[in-house]
Amino acid sequence: MDITGAAFVVMAAIICSVFGIPFTAAENEGPFEVRIACGSTVDSVALETGYNWSKDRGYTGGSSAPLNVTNRIAPQLNTLRYFEITDGPDNCYNISVPSGHYLVRFFFSFGAEDNGGREPIFEVSLEGTLVHSLAPGWSSIDSNAYAESLLHITDGAATVCFHSAGHGNPAIASLEILQLYVDAYNMGSSANLNVVMRTVKRVSAGAEESGFGSRVRGDEWGGDRHWATDQDLFVSGCAGEAIHTLARISNFGNPPNVYPEAIYQSATTIGTTSKLSYTVSVQPNQNYSVWLHFAEIHPWITGPNMRVFDVMANGALLFQGIDIVKIVGEPFKALTLNKTVMVTSSNLTISFVAVKGPVAVNALEVFQIIPRGYETQDETVWALHDIKHSLQLPSRLGWNGDPCAPPLHPWEGVSCAFDSKAGAWFVSAVNLNNEGLRGQIGDTWPALRKLQALNLSNNFLEGEISSFGNMTSLTSLLLNDNFLSGELPGAVGALPIRGTIMNVTNNPGLCGIGIRPCSTMPLSVKLAVTLSLTAGLICLVGGGIFCWKRKIAITRPHRHRK
Repeated sequence: MDITGAAFVVMAAIICSVFGIPFTAAENEGPFEVRIACGSTVDSVALETGYNWSKDRGYTGGSSAPLNVTNRIAPQLNTLRYFEITDGPDNCYNISVPSGHYLVRFFFSFGAEDNGGREPIFEVSLEGTLVHSLAPGWSSIDSNAYAESLLHITDGAATVCFHSAGHGNPAIASLEILQLYVDAYNMGSSANLNVVMRTVKRVSAGAEESGFGSRVRGDEWGGDRHWATDQDLFVSGCAGEAIHTLARISNFGNPPNVYPEAIYQSATTIGTTSKLSYTVSVQPNQNYSVWLHFAEIHPWITGPNMRVFDVMANGALLFQGIDIVKIVGEPFKALTLNKTVMVTSSNLTISFVAVKGPVAVNALEVFQIIPRGYETQDETVWALHDIKHSLQLPSRLGWNGDPCAPPLHPWEGVSCAFDSKAGAWFVSAVNLNNEGLRGQIGDTWPALRKLQALNLSNNFLEGEISSFGNMTSLTSLLLNDNFLSGELPGAVGALPIRGTIMNVTNNPGLCGIGIRPCSTMPLSVKLAVTLSLTAGLICLVGGGIFCWKRKIAITRPHRHRK
């Protein structure tokens, strides 16, 4: 399941001299599960497992294409979803889920219609944290097509994003979001809440074949994990011996860490003077969580001090003097051990070294511990999503997921900065110059309280300018060469007084401070008022003359009588 092209090599060497989370769903109701057939327009049921697969939903863009290979998880699936450059550099699935602990699994594929048969290169993030990188050559190893990670989701939605590297179209054939017990794989305290555990390898030693949890009667809270056999991975000439039992195993399914009983009913063992080694290719200078599973199933080992061995990680002691029966008290009882190791090289070799009797191992798991990335402040995310719609951003810009996380994939035209006090990213600048934007500026921008520069020039924006006057951090505001209209708000016109660089020129319908005087009356109204005033004045003057002449006419006869 290693998506970085890491091949799993079992050196099961007889080292011959040449091989030297807040949980809200009620547990008694069963786990919350989402299985999406990407690209499909119909629901389906996997015949072998009975699992329901929903038609494609929750995606931000992309197109459907045929799936040309068999999906081992659900063979009935026959489509995939891919994201072209016209869909934007970042595309996501946003799926509502209860807060809890989840296993998220992908099946990646590509074909002629979606990628012209050429391998796409892209990255995948979960909740803003980069977790999977499909590097060149990933498709040459079958197991790389399947990838999974464990994480806690506390915001009510799983956000899964695919980030284009400019080489081919990201493509996904199936997506699963499967709930686990909240304390599963607990590494102590609340450490799990702050990390993503990327599955590097999971092995059922001595198993005759690989399989998912559902095919070995795994608990429904186990996330239907895939367990790979080690039987075809031994170094030639140095294979260990597989042992099996049909006896029941106790202590294997105790929450929160529930495992299939089957992984404890097989084991790989080796001679008393030898050691058994497993080597996993890893990313150097990272922490890895190692989980080891044991149960004494050999009929000859019935008590303590009959099988004792050490466990080494890259030559350093991991566990000393493991005596399975002594630790758990009896044979056929499961034991799980866990430890975190820092690996500085590109390989992690786990060796089981005999101290007394032959070594034996039932299963092992290796996870890369990836610190959760910081996310963008919530009010900023919601404001930008609203702005995306008000400005009618073209789909090629994307603007999906988190604008600043992961930091290697910020939104097009968005610059981010980190607020160490708040422990979150904020948007410091937005540059959408000459992007063909239409619509209106809207009144959401003031929600970006720390925005320092905004450039919306050379577009086709219409309507009035919202007030940017309360954006005290704004040092540059470029709205020129649009089709804005109305009066420039006084607070906006006063921005240059406090040092803000502002340009609102070449907006024919815009007026106000620093542009041109605004007319409060249309020309027709002005003309009507002028005519009315002129007519009134004429009437007034005419009336005065009439009254004056009438008065003269009345006074003349009186003078004649005298």
